Amino acid sequence: MFQKRKILDILARHADAQEAIVVTGFRRVGKTELLKHIYEGVATKNKIFLDMESPVNQRVFADDNYDNIKAYLGRLGIDYSRRAYVFLDEIQNVRNLPSAVKYLYDHNNIKFYLTGSSSFYLKNWFSESLAGRKFLFELYPLDFAEFLWFKETQVRPDAGYEWLSALYEEYLTYGGFPGVVLAQSAEEKLLRLDDILGSYFKLDVQALANFRDNQNLKDLLFLLSSRVGSKPEIGKLAESLGVSRQTVSGYLDFFEQTYLIHYLRPISGSRDVQVKHLPKIYFGDTGILNRVAQVSRGQLFENKVFNQLFIRLVYGGKLGNMKENIGYYQLKSGAEIDFIVEGRTAYEVKTAGGGFDVQKLERTALKLGITNCRVVSLDKADKKLKKVIYGFQI
Repeated sequence: MFQKRKILDILARHADAQEAIVVTGFRRVGKTELLKHIYEGVATKNKIFLDMESPVNQRVFADDNYDNIKAYLGRLGIDYSRRAYVFLDEIQNVRNLPSAVKYLYDHNNIKFYLTGSSSFYLKNWFSESLAGRKFLFELYPLDFAEFLWFKETQVRPDAGYEWLSALYEEYLTYGGFPGVVLAQSAEEKLLRLDDILGSYFKLDVQALANFRDNQNLKDLLFLLSSRVGSKPEIGKLAESLGVSRQTVSGYLDFFEQTYLIHYLRPISGSRDVQVKHLPKIYFGDTGILNRVAQVSRGQLFENKVFNQLFIRLVYGGKLGNMKENIGYYQLKSGAEIDFIVEGRTAYEVKTAGGGFDVQKLERTALKLGITNCRVVSLDKADKKLKKVIYGFQI
């Protein structure tokens, strides 16, 4: 049974537009299920759903004669005399597919829904061929509200910390991939996470990149896991792997553009008090992070809070300028704010947040003119501390 995703409401606002809907995201994040759900909800028989991982479909759409593709869709039941809906899943498997879509889009009344596994490659492919003809959206692992939907759990009005924290601990440990959340046992969850990682290296890396040594990619991922929430230096990473800085930069770019990692960049402040910093790094999902290496509970929690704040901005339509909408801040004195969101709210992440943490955060945030501060605590805090919240409250 399909469980609702928040992105559905966003996509629904563009259902009547002519532009193609393109949804990208990490492998197994729920793109195919989302596409099938939308397909089933379209009230017409003049529609078709094609899996582009199928060798047959790949061969058809690789044809440079686009009229042959049009004829193929016609044989499958598409009537070009009226509005048609074409759903293509995992389009990164066919390199010239955007050009074919452009031709069909320009010469027929077709609404396209497309999914793929990489923002970098899809944006590059579409930048010219589908300029002005597409709306691009990104799907991420479940946020905590979606996690509860998938668990078919209603939050009771009288729900206390203990009840919610037990659910949040599962969310923190295993992450938000739909298939992992739905797995019934811890063993099955771990197996599914391993399968996601394995498929990433076997399929996505092979299809989207030409790296010679997958082992270096895996080793880099392991090195990054111990540096979550910190500012890894490319030179040191290159030295550890025995490769060039350019190679490491290419690996990091690939990880970011395939949603495995995210960068968090510093927020600009007064030049005389702020340290010039490199971006911090976070994993796209804490379940993946936990399988790559056993990190500390504090690192895992900080990564999860970043994921939650990031996804909240995505669904709020406020991630157009990542640098302005979320970042971190650090002074020469060493004082730091973990996350500043939309320039208005400062968040500090602690496994056990207390009054001292609130005071320290407020002092640092005041230098930026920010008065709205929250300490995010994993463990239970004093109820009197109104500015201490929990991860499940984000």
